[in-house]
Amino acid sequence: MSATAIWTIPEVRSALDARKISARELVKEFYARIERRNAELNIFLALSPERAYAQADKVDAAIAAGDALPALAGVPVAVKDVISTHGIPTTCGSRILQGYRPAYDATAVTRLERAGAIVLGKTNCDEFAMGSSNENSAYGPVRNPVATDYVPGGSSGGSAAAVAANLAVAALGTDTGGSIRQPGSFCGVPALNPSYGRVSRYGLIAYASSLDRIGPFAHTASDVATVLSVIAGRDPRDSTSASVPVPDYVAGIGKSLHGLRIGIPDDYFGEGIDPEVRKKIEAGIALLEKLGCKRVSIRMPNTEYAIAAYYIIATAEASSNLARYDGVRYGPRVPGATLIEMYQKTRGRGFGAEVKRRIVLGTYVLSAGYYDAYYLKGQKVRTLIARDFREAFEKVDAIVTPTSPVPAFRLGERTANPLQMYLADIYTVTGSLAGVPGISVPSGKTASGLPVGLQIYGPAFGEDRVLHMAHAFEQAGGQEL
Repeated sequence: MSATAIWTIPEVRSALDARKISARELVKEFYARIERRNAELNIFLALSPERAYAQADKVDAAIAAGDALPALAGVPVAVKDVISTHGIPTTCGSRILQGYRPAYDATAVTRLERAGAIVLGKTNCDEFAMGSSNENSAYGPVRNPVATDYVPGGSSGGSAAAVAANLAVAALGTDTGGSIRQPGSFCGVPALNPSYGRVSRYGLIAYASSLDRIGPFAHTASDVATVLSVIAGRDPRDSTSASVPVPDYVAGIGKSLHGLRIGIPDDYFGEGIDPEVRKKIEAGIALLEKLGCKRVSIRMPNTEYAIAAYYIIATAEASSNLARYDGVRYGPRVPGATLIEMYQKTRGRGFGAEVKRRIVLGTYVLSAGYYDAYYLKGQKVRTLIARDFREAFEKVDAIVTPTSPVPAFRLGERTANPLQMYLADIYTVTGSLAGVPGISVPSGKTASGLPVGLQIYGPAFGEDRVLHMAHAFEQAGGQEL
């Protein structure tokens, strides 16, 4: 295949089965692609060729022996740099973890490799997954492969860009308030945020523990389903992972959408949505109707409070989680005359501006005298937002919204205005607070060629529903709208 050809998971399996290429040769091809493009796009922070070739050789040996191959045999994947990988640098895009090499793998990584996947390396991201543009990385921004003067979205911009640039067949990202879905939208690739508890968080370096989730990017909804089938399921090492059976997500796609009720929240189409985005999403909804879905107008009245609630809860948890980075246990230490001075210098130099901002915000809302006014009230609003979703799913089978109110914006365009950056998460933070699954699928492009993402929400642990809707939308030409 050509140096820029798109590989999907079935194409990898077919080529390996037919002996058209070996797993080792495929890995070599992908490393050659990375070498050609990474200097320009800044997608990978660390590569793991020794590990990748060893895994490829296992796959090739299994093929030579005639053994049955697992679901992801030989599939080159990328992993966001907040997910632990044994012996591979895992920095969270931060100076404070520079040089850190975990002593273990995250469960999601273990399950990928057990299924035959080949980890190429670690992808760039906003520092500690805090950002909506991938411009907060201590190691420089990722550029969007679709238009290199534009952001890829954040915080999982490196993983989305790796798939969009054909530098990986699939990738893992993390989503706290939209960090899988928004980059998927900006880069024009399917991107799934599973239900909270669907995928183990063991080995995920925490930003906000009650919100963080691991999910996949790929070229097709079917490939997203395949990866999810591998990484989903209960993990005794993560007390928040759910004991809910994992269906065969791939077998669930391909069904008719006839009769499915799709909820269209009036609250998501108000002030602030870009006219071109609105047009593409309305075209996407019309396509779903053509496929047999029934459109139902719904209200989600607490949406207007979602951004405020999210940035109270997430920053409070970040303040607690990031307290451990003090120059004693992890990363480099900046000496000081006293213990407190050492803490101050280490954290002052190790953390970037956005992480510091969120730590300060979180510490403030947790402080004496403000806990009830902010954090406790934020949790009450979260409960109301979750109720909005539960009540909506009593009337509809899925909820369809824009993924982002805007397409990708230029590098540097919003860095001076954090509030403007935060408000762009309005359509994704609601599902994050409610714990429900959501997928972003490409829904055409703007006149200037920037991708637009359509978001499909399902009820808790309803990934099979959103995946089969996304697949049908994709097969009907949704990306060409």
